[in-house]
Amino acid sequence: MQLLRPNPKSIRQLHSLIAEGIDLSTGRMTARPDPFWKGLRDLGTELWLDTGDMEGARNVWTEEFSALTTNNTLLNDEVQKGIYDDLIARAAEVLSGVEEDRQVAEIAFVLNARHGLRLAQLFGGKVSVELHTSQAHDTRGTIDYARRYHRVSRERFIVKVPLTPEGLMATRKLRAEGIPINFTLGFSARQNYLAARFASPTYVNVFLGRLNSYISDNGLGDGKMAGEKATLASQRAVREVTGREPVRQIAASMRSSSQVADLAGVDVFTMPLKVAADARSTLDGRWTSRRDADYPVSLAPGIDPSEVRLGVLWEVGEAERRLADDLDARPPRNSKELVSRVRRYGLKDLFPEMSSADLTRIAADGKIPRHEAWRSRIRRGEAAVDSLLNLAALASFKRS
Repeated sequence: MQLLRPNPKSIRQLHSLIAEGIDLSTGRMTARPDPFWKGLRDLGTELWLDTGDMEGARNVWTEEFSALTTNNTLLNDEVQKGIYDDLIARAAEVLSGVEEDRQVAEIAFVLNARHGLRLAQLFGGKVSVELHTSQAHDTRGTIDYARRYHRVSRERFIVKVPLTPEGLMATRKLRAEGIPINFTLGFSARQNYLAARFASPTYVNVFLGRLNSYISDNGLGDGKMAGEKATLASQRAVREVTGREPVRQIAASMRSSSQVADLAGVDVFTMPLKVAADARSTLDGRWTSRRDADYPVSLAPGIDPSEVRLGVLWEVGEAERRLADDLDARPPRNSKELVSRVRRYGLKDLFPEMSSADLTRIAADGKIPRHEAWRSRIRRGEAAVDSLLNLAALASFKRS
């Protein structure tokens, strides 16, 4: 009889492979202090590197950095170097007889966890590790893999969970168990406000570079400052939320050194190596907090604001607040009930109804959806820039 899922013994063997030869108390590189980055830390900004490249990160890492974040695309870059060929073969041997899809998810887990431990050992910081994309709409699977990451390293791992209805349900459960969660693929203040109220993740994100690209790539405007405005609005929104621990805002998908200055004081920066290096070489290090900034965003001449509805990116409306109150008072039992409740409050653009053809179209467009294809649905409040970018991001990760 075919074994479809790994048994407990196999899981223990995989965890042993992940930890083999790793001692987090030794092997740390000597990091130098840097007054340039210290000034930014003094404003309250945590500095994370957005990379899986260990050698590249060595050239940027200083005492002021505290974590790294990877994803399946960045990890694949490291896998392509051949450094994990033996690990993959050994994991596949342990998983012999397990169904193919589960093998893929298990090997992805092994690779992410192993590389995360190596990063933690070398740099001495925390690492935000990612789930396989097959878990994005699987509440039970997300909980199981997050618990396993936590077993691998309780002190160093932060688990990335994508912003989906199932991800919200899983995060609420995982945070109740004390597991740190980086709630990823967020694009607006309203998404993150609801996540903070309902699930209380440790971190939320605004992928600001993609917001700016949506506007510029679709000819809606120059693409300047929309992501920055949304990030700052989101930080202010989640700081309204009181709980056992404050929810911290990540400025993610940074594209330029100017954003480092324009967002100084945001809780966390996740910087690609090039952005961090460019900031260090082009900025003067005279930081001013921008937490209270409200940057102007303009549309191109002739663009009807009602066809773009950018306000959803930085405004938390009465409907979102009433929904959050309702979710507090009567927590939904599952993701289907959560989505039903969202739509009952008139927020059907938050988790839009999508046909298989719609999802195929989103996937074909890549990380930045073609606005023209969604213009009428955005106008009618059936979709929005934040939810479309979220769906596009999920589709792009499936191809990684």
